[in-house]
Amino acid sequence: MNRKPLFKLQQSVPQILLAMSASAALVGSLSVNAAEQDTKAEENIEQISVIGSRRLGRTVEDSAVPIDIIGADALKNSGFTETNALLSNLLPSFNFPQASLTDGSDHVRPAQLRGLAPDHTLVLVNGKRRHSNALLNLNGSTGRGSSSVDLNAIPANAIDRIEVLRDGAAAQYGSDAIAGVINIVLKSASSGGSVAAIYGANVTEMDGVPQLESVSEGSDGNLAFTEGGDRSLTDGQTLTLQGNMGFELGDNGFLNISTEYRDRHSTNRSDYDNRENYARLDDGSLDPRELTVNRYNHNFGNGDVEDFSVFYNAGYQLTNEVDLYSFGSYSKREGEGGGFYRRASDSRNIEEVYPDGFLPVITSDIDDFSLALGAKGFVSEWNYDVSAVYGQDAFEFGVINSLNTSYGPTSQTSFDAGTLTYDQLTLNVDFSREVDVSFLESSVSVAVGAEYRREGYQIDAGEEASYAQGTFGPGGAVTDPVDGPFGAAGAQVFPGFTPESEGDNSRHNVSLYIDLETYLTDDWNLAVAARYEDYSDFGDTLNGKVATRYSLTEDLALRASVSTGFRAPSLQQQYFTSVATVFVDGEPTETGTFAPSSDVAKALGSPGLDAEEATNYGVGFTWSTDFNFSLSVDYYQILIDDRIVLSNNLSGDAIADLLQGTGANQGRFFLNAIDSKTRGVDVVASYNVATDGYGDLAFNLGYNYGKNEVTNIIDPPAELQGAGFDQDNLFSGTELRRFEVSTPRNKYNLSATWTNDDIRTTLRTTRYGETQDPSDIPERNEVLKPKWITDLDVAYSLSENLSLSLGANNIFDVYPDATRENVDDVTTFSRLFAYSSFSPYGFNGRYVYGKIEMKF
Repeated sequence: MNRKPLFKLQQSVPQILLAMSASAALVGSLSVNAAEQDTKAEENIEQISVIGSRRLGRTVEDSAVPIDIIGADALKNSGFTETNALLSNLLPSFNFPQASLTDGSDHVRPAQLRGLAPDHTLVLVNGKRRHSNALLNLNGSTGRGSSSVDLNAIPANAIDRIEVLRDGAAAQYGSDAIAGVINIVLKSASSGGSVAAIYGANVTEMDGVPQLESVSEGSDGNLAFTEGGDRSLTDGQTLTLQGNMGFELGDNGFLNISTEYRDRHSTNRSDYDNRENYARLDDGSLDPRELTVNRYNHNFGNGDVEDFSVFYNAGYQLTNEVDLYSFGSYSKREGEGGGFYRRASDSRNIEEVYPDGFLPVITSDIDDFSLALGAKGFVSEWNYDVSAVYGQDAFEFGVINSLNTSYGPTSQTSFDAGTLTYDQLTLNVDFSREVDVSFLESSVSVAVGAEYRREGYQIDAGEEASYAQGTFGPGGAVTDPVDGPFGAAGAQVFPGFTPESEGDNSRHNVSLYIDLETYLTDDWNLAVAARYEDYSDFGDTLNGKVATRYSLTEDLALRASVSTGFRAPSLQQQYFTSVATVFVDGEPTETGTFAPSSDVAKALGSPGLDAEEATNYGVGFTWSTDFNFSLSVDYYQILIDDRIVLSNNLSGDAIADLLQGTGANQGRFFLNAIDSKTRGVDVVASYNVATDGYGDLAFNLGYNYGKNEVTNIIDPPAELQGAGFDQDNLFSGTELRRFEVSTPRNKYNLSATWTNDDIRTTLRTTRYGETQDPSDIPERNEVLKPKWITDLDVAYSLSENLSLSLGANNIFDVYPDATRENVDDVTTFSRLFAYSSFSPYGFNGRYVYGKIEMKF
């Protein structure tokens, strides 16, 4: 691969660590106060939550809905540096599989809360809506058909805490908050800071996948392979540099800046390719090159990624009644992800260009930007908050190490494939106050507000050679320039966006809300909310919520909630159009995704898109004791009607006629196709122990049981009942089972942290329940057995301001069962791609790391 690093820092790790160690002595006098401030801040953030209620000073302990608070210490006591991976490691209801060979999704991987789609979770930063990324997750991954917020664009060292509301909240916050809300609270310290360097790599042995020792010609004239033991690898070398610094703004303000640079090399968990790569010689014998060609010709795992991000958070007290605030971010990510190898004899290859075949690579260049400005204060007994937030995400696709077969031997090998851009402007006006009511035990918290949001989505075409069809035939052969047959059009692996795919679309919506909360008695809290939204493209909606909490004793309380919600169809789902190579039952095929309003989609029965509608129910209890033990148990049920999904990959003679000239031989589009029911239980427990002379122990338990069920499927349209179609339904059984069984049915998160003087040890283990990778062919349906994944992090304070951490994620090097041993019908590609991409903990094996951090 042609890596073009933003900064060449991997080779400088020893010098960086040495410089940090030497610098530590210069700032030792500052470290004690900084540490004390961090400790006090940690104590406070475990009590106060921004989300779930608009009542000022609401604590997690007396919340009527389940809220998790993850502090900065929990985020850094790990070898994970991606925010999605951290959340998956800490929250049992959060799922972050790490699929590969999924085009753009290799670069912006989706995650799930409570087993629902990634776009069913609303993400806020400092309580303000965060913009989505421009990418649609289209191929064989969890969250297929969704477009979500890229949490990995938010560096962990910028985060003061993460608040996770595990309850439907569309009546409070608007679209997307069906599964819950994640609020990222940025650091706000006005002094002190830290720098850290983390370096690690995967040191692993691929369970169930043998090393290819040699290749020879067998007595029957065919290839013969000699296999050894399980394949051992060291790869995925990753360097992460982090910095955070707080500054005073005059006497009444602060500015906190965080930066992160990460350079991650690729991992490869493919098996060897046992197919013949070259055409047979004229006498029918093997080409001698078969014995020396690289048999590990695919990249299946993490791609090369290099990214840089900077976040700032600022506030200034203008007067006693007015506070100004601002926060923002910029991040840039460049990545490479391999596609499917084209053998030398493949008709999509041109041997004059690639005599040994080629592995085409999809590149990404992602620029993400956000800026928030606001003022809050107090006027005439009302608290107010006025804000404007703008965010933009641009995803530029490229293809390298490829060609356009139909352009013949002079085809270029790298292409600009086009750009997706999403932007969002949100304006908010919020007011709240306490109103005394004579017949109630307490005042009523009243919150009202309005929001205006404008969204835009743009597709820019790639260069002509990335999508066009030339006049050469398969394999780049000279053919009739009019009648063909012609070779495959466009850049191999990812044909660029065509001019017909281009578009610049937008919509806007206006919403009004009211939120009331009070104590009916000393022990009984009640909250109600209602929200009205009017969208320019599909109409209006009204949603409500009721939540209540009753204290049976000082330690024990019951809580319950019921709400309605919705999710507006994203602009990406409404307008995205593209053709790409997609896996269909283990075989790659050129598949087109077409806008629901396009002629192709309408010809197949597309009715257009409408909003999803949801109803959430929750009931549970909390128990907090005076001996440092707490427990919460919550049951939930989420009903979603008119859920937006991606249709079957539709094929057949009639489809082929419709798709002539598009470069695709199958077609699909988005539609409101199913109703679903999600039920589950969340359990969270913690216990802290202080010993005499042996340090402190903190134990945490998290458990989630979740079951997804498709309860209704749209009737087949008349358009699919005629001859010429291979399917009679828009939604396949494979996709149905992906909704129901492709996430773990249950998950345990267990952790213990021991702190004693200068040593802190954190041990975490997570059990992922059974997961399935479904197929339309029963013999290829893959059942992934439950597995325990264990992480260990040990930190030692070298001085008051310098610490060293060593650890390993997946220390016991656990893999999902190899696909070749896990299905009855082992195909070429189920051998090559050794593990299922639906593994909830990935398939990269053990990752070992070291970290040095300096505080000042």
